[in-house]
Amino acid sequence: MGADRRHPGRPPGAPHPRQGRPADWRNTMSTTMSTTDFAAAQWTRATGAGVDPHEYRRVTDGLASVADWGPSFLRTGHDYLRRAEDAGSPLSAGEYLLTAARWFHLATLTPYADTAHGSAEADQALSRALTLLEPGARRLSGDGFTGWLRGPADPAGTVVVVPGLDSAKEEFLDLVDALLARGLAVFAMDGPGQGVLAATTTFVPDYERVVGRVIDALGVARIGLVGLSLGGYFAARAAALEPRVAAAATVSGPFLLDWDELSPQLREIMARRAGGPDAAREFAGQVDLAALAPRITAPLLVVDGEQDVNGGVTKGEALARLAPRGSYLPVPHGDHLLGNARPDWLPHLCDHFAHTLTGTPA
Repeated sequence: MGADRRHPGRPPGAPHPRQGRPADWRNTMSTTMSTTDFAAAQWTRATGAGVDPHEYRRVTDGLASVADWGPSFLRTGHDYLRRAEDAGSPLSAGEYLLTAARWFHLATLTPYADTAHGSAEADQALSRALTLLEPGARRLSGDGFTGWLRGPADPAGTVVVVPGLDSAKEEFLDLVDALLARGLAVFAMDGPGQGVLAATTTFVPDYERVVGRVIDALGVARIGLVGLSLGGYFAARAAALEPRVAAAATVSGPFLLDWDELSPQLREIMARRAGGPDAAREFAGQVDLAALAPRITAPLLVVDGEQDVNGGVTKGEALARLAPRGSYLPVPHGDHLLGNARPDWLPHLCDHFAHTLTGTPA
């Protein structure tokens, strides 16, 4: 069977946005949104994170209300923990644990979610998975960061993956795998206000200091840095102010935020992560790369989905134009985080780092 012709790239029967809505409105979540609409809004984000699309549909079809999202996704994650316990091999157990980590993270995405619980469960499942699957993987934690370093012991290059507003290190396992496949080491992290650290910390404007401490902990002279969604701002800022960033990329990252134009739902999420509405407004006012972009001397790839539409968010074209070595990759049918367009940007982004950090041909 092919894709739905009215919605290219969407499998038949998959949730889809209703007519008349913005092309990307996944982050404009509402406490009054129907379960069908909410599941449709999270569709490409969830499948882009690696959950099975058929299982996603089965789980979301069974929701009576959006309030049931978190508990249902947590139950699905626990089902995978039980499968891991009953698995016939460490490999199977590890694979089940990785899937559990994805579901636990996705459980945190609703306004009703017990974010601390879901993030802790995701973190624990990922830790157990990597202990089984990659005995050489190392947990690194420090002031304002925690995460996992994976890959060869003596890599040609190391890439740090920075999550965004309500994402976490468990959301981008496919990106990590693609970078690992190119012989790079990868540190996927949670920073202040992100992932498992969201329960005890809040966003900081000077994220470059966190990146600097990460580089110190890694013990390397230079890194690649990729940020996703709001993490794109963090990565671009760090690339401008931390000289050890040798290559950078942003995916759906903001160039500028206008607090007054942001949706109430985005402001609510930011307030939870920043420490309250006043702190969130102040933080949003600092998200402006106009002065910093010309200071990014490292090769910079900026990826945007042209169907990513959120009021108050200026996308990355200006960043690519102002950065001395910036390049811009717009994907016409891509939405926020481009979970519906993986082949159109993911290989290119990973090759960008492989070429820049190792000198291999592009």
